[in-house]
Amino acid sequence: MPTPNVSSHNASLSAKTGIEARLAIRSGAWTGHTSGSAPNHVQGNVVILPVSLANDFLRFCQRNPKPCPLLAVSEPGDPYLPGLGKDLDIRTDVPEYRVWRHGTLVEEVTDVSLLWRADLVTFVIGCSFSFEQPLIDAGIPLRHILEGRNVAMYQTNIPTQPAGPFHGPMVVSMRPMRAAHAIRAVQVTSRMPNVHGAPVHLGDPALIGIADIQRPDFGDPVTILPNELPVFWACGVTPQAVVMEAKPEFCITHAPGKMLVTDLLDRDLLFS
Repeated sequence: MPTPNVSSHNASLSAKTGIEARLAIRSGAWTGHTSGSAPNHVQGNVVILPVSLANDFLRFCQRNPKPCPLLAVSEPGDPYLPGLGKDLDIRTDVPEYRVWRHGTLVEEVTDVSLLWRADLVTFVIGCSFSFEQPLIDAGIPLRHILEGRNVAMYQTNIPTQPAGPFHGPMVVSMRPMRAAHAIRAVQVTSRMPNVHGAPVHLGDPALIGIADIQRPDFGDPVTILPNELPVFWACGVTPQAVVMEAKPEFCITHAPGKMLVTDLLDRDLLFS
């Protein structure tokens, strides 16, 4: 299968399917964010932990389904997730990985094959990029896609429910919209709980602990027009904030906005 082209004009990966996106990522042709890539395909956040912490993290996800809706969990040491995609290799198929040791980010790499261990368990968590095409199909423009940017993400004062060593604040993603579009967005995304579902907050960012909307903790700032309000969804970057608090001896995550693109389709996750 040929490697799809990448576009520097709108800073997005022009892949039509999940496997096309993964092949471009695996080959090193694409290391950028995946918003807008492989439309209608489900994308996932990635957390990779030693098996000794896997049960605690599984309980953390179960207790916090809004920021951590689980799509898949691997067997220890197995880098393949056939339920999410053909020939999917978690060691090579994410545009950029973050490597954590004792809660400190020590490096960012595009391949973790040399770091792979027999005791590692992969968790794939639903991503809000998965509901962006349904929003666009509903006539809702998404500013970060129009501006060719990563989505803006923020740490909040919304607590998560702890499990074992895992605890910390919820991270949210933000998309500015007119009020009528925000109402429609609630209707569309509430049917997709496996990729965060309905927003957790609309309007004043200070009410959830965000001091400056133009200074996101992750991703890129975007233009917010005077007739728009910010709409916030729970975000799968939450585990990275939790990892910084829990300080496991070793952990690998995706870099914010640079997701695992699966073969699942967003319609497969609709809750009617």
